[in-house]
Amino acid sequence: MSMIRRSSAEFLGTFWLVFGGCGSAVLAAAFPQVGIGLLGVSLAFGLTVLTMAYSIGHISGCHLNPAVTVGLWAGGRFPAKDILPYVLAQLVGAFAAALVLYVIATGKADYSLAVNGLAANGYDAHSPGQYSITSALAIELVLTFFFVLVILGSTDRRAPAGFAPLAIGMALVLIHLISIPVTNTSVNPARSTGPALIVGGWALQQLWLFWLAPLAGGLAGGLAYRVLAEEMPAKPAITGQAESST
Repeated sequence: MSMIRRSSAEFLGTFWLVFGGCGSAVLAAAFPQVGIGLLGVSLAFGLTVLTMAYSIGHISGCHLNPAVTVGLWAGGRFPAKDILPYVLAQLVGAFAAALVLYVIATGKADYSLAVNGLAANGYDAHSPGQYSITSALAIELVLTFFFVLVILGSTDRRAPAGFAPLAIGMALVLIHLISIPVTNTSVNPARSTGPALIVGGWALQQLWLFWLAPLAGGLAGGLAYRVLAEEMPAKPAITGQAESST
């Protein structure tokens, strides 16, 4: 696949992730009486990755996330020269999705960006549960570490074939169930950047954390899996000794 096709797939996939995930939070989570709530938003994020993994995984690998791209590079699965075009495509896709979501949200008469937000990530006063910067750093780093570990493990050629998208999508559901109250869940710098560029102000000021922690977690996850799953060479047979006994 050419880089143009792969980057285009990353753009579309990341658009779908941000539009579907953040859209569920902005438009449907608190809808009167029948809102989908935290569980519904968590499922929405997981379903975006699950559906895209089956749709574009064979084209670009379906990273949709700079932390995943860096993690796959650290795990020996992705070339360094392709990191920048992938990340740029992911960022443009995330911003485009946030912009379209904002246009749709403003179609409601009482919508206010300052009050209703755009599912931007935050800590301290901007954390849904008022969690501190330390809590935000810790949870984003740890969850991104395990997310990359799941991705590398489920896509390993030794893993059961065909089930990787399910494992990855369900991992993202679990991640959101854990961390929406803490940071609104990032584990993805592109997902954080798209809404932050629309919201501005505090969202841009706190955006550094949602780059630093996921990238560090993704890098650590990639390195850890590389060590954990390294295939050891078979021991040479000792001359004259039978390979097996009955």
